[in-house]
Amino acid sequence: MNKVYSRSSSKTIGTMAFALAARNSKLMRQVAVARGPIARAYSARPASESGREPAGRPKVTIHTIKKLYSEGKPIAMMTAYDYPTAVACEQAGIDLVLVGDSLAMVALGHEDTSQITMDEMMHHSRAVARGTRSGFIVSDLPFGTYHTDDSTAVTNAIRMVKEGRAEAVKLEAGRRAASRIDAIVNGAGIPVVGHIGLTPQTAVALGGFRVQGKSVAAAQSLIDDALALQGAGCFAIVLEAMPSLVAETITRLLSIPTIGIGAGPHTSGQVLVYSDMMGIFDRFTPKFCRRFADLAPQMESALAEYKGDVRARKFPQEGVHTYAMPPVAEENWRQHVQQMYGLELDKPVAVASNTIACTSKAAVKESGSLQV
Repeated sequence: MNKVYSRSSSKTIGTMAFALAARNSKLMRQVAVARGPIARAYSARPASESGREPAGRPKVTIHTIKKLYSEGKPIAMMTAYDYPTAVACEQAGIDLVLVGDSLAMVALGHEDTSQITMDEMMHHSRAVARGTRSGFIVSDLPFGTYHTDDSTAVTNAIRMVKEGRAEAVKLEAGRRAASRIDAIVNGAGIPVVGHIGLTPQTAVALGGFRVQGKSVAAAQSLIDDALALQGAGCFAIVLEAMPSLVAETITRLLSIPTIGIGAGPHTSGQVLVYSDMMGIFDRFTPKFCRRFADLAPQMESALAEYKGDVRARKFPQEGVHTYAMPPVAEENWRQHVQQMYGLELDKPVAVASNTIACTSKAAVKESGSLQV
């Protein structure tokens, strides 16, 4: 049965949800300290060789998000699907790293997000975790993994944390999922991000990828959803594809952060799909997305140049992209091959010695094991 939450009671519950998530985060840090010098700020984060957090930025926690929200500083969330995108987010200082099920479309080529499985999501979540040291990882629970009952939702949320190495999970649902969120947050102690408005997992039921909340009744329904999710224990809610005015209203009514995607500039933070904002998704770009880069043409040009150089034998270049034997060993090898197989090996093309030295050292540094 759906509960009705007043604005005042909902703000109180929202504060309690923040406190619960913060308490869980504090307990994890206390356990980490007790473990000694190789402890981690959170068990899902990879430890550095020194056992300390990377220089430049402390670990983002629930407390960090709450502080940004209370100070009115917009929160930056970005999707990441693998180790390279996670490292890019880490180096850019992204606050919340979302392993979104949008990867079904932009990384795996599916027609919609409903086709991705739990095992696939955990596979990508683990890859993102390996590239993230200070960002806070939120991973989507995919379609069908939390819809049937509270027990299934809790089981899959626990799997996403234990096996997927996420720090929080995201559910695409309104007030009908309030009991699921309550069970995950208060039953399992796992932070939850809600998601209302356009919910891609159930886009078919919404009539496709359409803007939500355009009528007074539809907008009020979104407010009811947001209040219910806050009351159930969400520490943040994603607002997708809705009029800016509606998103602003929801943001002002809640006491937890709202993260907008196609919801205007008045939310507590923003999120975009990495492939969209980098200009590397080939099908379409949503109206609400700003392309901060246009990498697809550059990638295509680089690949075409590579193919051309391979065809013309311009790459790899001897002495620049290659490794050499010591001079005596090389001469002995040439004699051995000539005597054993009757082959006359070509002499390498001369290249400036300083170029060879520099490139060889760089190659060894990158490989970590090969010797010149």
